[in-house]
Amino acid sequence: MSDSFDLGEPPQPAKPDAYRVLARKYRPQTFAQLIGQDAMVQTLGNAINRDRLAHAFLMTGVRGVGKTSTARLIAKALNCIGPDGQGGPTIDPCGVCEPCRAIAEGRHIDVIEMDAASHTGVDDVREIIEASRYAAVSARFKIYIVDEVHMLSKNAFNALLKTLEEPPAHVKFLFATTEVNKVPITVLSRCQRFDLRRISAEMLAAHFAHVCEAEGVTAEPEALALIARAAEGSARDGLSILDQAIAHADLDGGGVSAEAVRQMLGLSDRGAVRDLLGLMLRGEAADALALLRRQYDYGVDPQSVLRALLETVHGITLVKVGTPPDAAQPLEEREARGEWAAALGFPMLHRLWQLLLKGHDEVARAALPIEAAEMALLRVVHASTLPDPGELARQLTQSPGQGAGAVSAPAPAPAPVAAPVAVAAPPPPPAAPQMPESFEALVERLDADGELLLVARLRQGARLVRYQPPEIVFSGSRPMAADTLTDLAAVLKTMTKSAWRITLDDVPGQPTLNEAQQVRDEAIKAATWDSPMVRAAREAFPETELVEWPGKRSMM
Repeated sequence: MSDSFDLGEPPQPAKPDAYRVLARKYRPQTFAQLIGQDAMVQTLGNAINRDRLAHAFLMTGVRGVGKTSTARLIAKALNCIGPDGQGGPTIDPCGVCEPCRAIAEGRHIDVIEMDAASHTGVDDVREIIEASRYAAVSARFKIYIVDEVHMLSKNAFNALLKTLEEPPAHVKFLFATTEVNKVPITVLSRCQRFDLRRISAEMLAAHFAHVCEAEGVTAEPEALALIARAAEGSARDGLSILDQAIAHADLDGGGVSAEAVRQMLGLSDRGAVRDLLGLMLRGEAADALALLRRQYDYGVDPQSVLRALLETVHGITLVKVGTPPDAAQPLEEREARGEWAAALGFPMLHRLWQLLLKGHDEVARAALPIEAAEMALLRVVHASTLPDPGELARQLTQSPGQGAGAVSAPAPAPAPVAAPVAVAAPPPPPAAPQMPESFEALVERLDADGELLLVARLRQGARLVRYQPPEIVFSGSRPMAADTLTDLAAVLKTMTKSAWRITLDDVPGQPTLNEAQQVRDEAIKAATWDSPMVRAAREAFPETELVEWPGKRSMM
């Protein structure tokens, strides 16, 4: 048996702390770090300072805006005891006392978090109800945080209602959901609701800049702006993209560049988008399709190209109406949008938007996305070469010699003078149809012509403001059928051989014809009831009633 020697364990290097993704590492620990929700923070602060705390709170909003983080912050604010252990509820929890640290680490025995997506039944809610009867072990309040509360079953919601309405004084419920429309109204009415807003791209970009500074990473402002726009108001989504961008960056300290972010997200280059839009507006179809294919070969999604075109058209329209340009955009982007805004009219911009929006939807559903994108761009190219419909209509309605480029026809050669010939006088022109003198006469004429459905609509729903043939103005305060005005204008044009202008005005207007007829009938009925003969009949027969006889006016 050979001798064994104990050489001892070699010293092991200390294990570094496990890496935490940015979305978890930079989760807000105080209300001051919660970005974009100032109104909610102010409301909660005032409620705590005035000791007007609700027993149940509901946080709703899109993903990643801070619903669960807000619930944990409320739990810390309600249970904070301060560094000296003598503090009370505060909107600025200290973060160093035992309740604050335990809640932040998710180990506090009196702060129970439940995922409603995996605990949907009555039995899960029954456990909450039974446990809520007992006082908190070490905290001021026993707090239940239920995430994705809309996933609870209908029976589970019903089982929770009584406890939710009258919970013990030591219990607080904090609910979070992304689909508040699925939460029963009976639950909503028992909660104080906070709608967490989407975080603006500017605030997200500034937040990401602070995160990069804390992480020791350099990032271009344009790259952070791209990440903020791609996050669509969600801080968690943006931090996840930033985490990926940092990992995507060069290891030699190159930092996060805008070009790298575009490639990582599959976004179309802004310069290529401007070039593509310019080619389409100039009607250069072949070059536009070639540029689109080149972007596709680079790995850019065709749908993202159309989305970038939509963003550009929207930005041009905002510049045209006078909205200040976004300072985060590159200078060349702002200059190009300003030039397009000066050159393009609103009708053209609206047509571009509609065509690109339709193409974007088609590409999203198409089995062949790049082919669908090419067809959408060809539609835009074809539409850019067409004249504006409104301008074309004005040119067609102008008399010869008044419109731009109008060419007058050559005057005919004078006919040779001939001996005077007796010519019979031409027949007089047919007399123009007489306009009805009043709106009521107009309706009676329509009734005589068999327009019964139109007459019923006018009698029932039309409140007249002004009747000056060939113009009628109705009140817009009472809903009318959408096609009533169109049908009336068409019938009147046929009946009177004149074009009528029929509009709505937001004023009360006169009573409808049916209402006016009812008033007249009531006046006739009152006069008949008080006539000497009927009065004598009423005295002789006390139970006399005045009824409407079919086909007759008021009869006894």
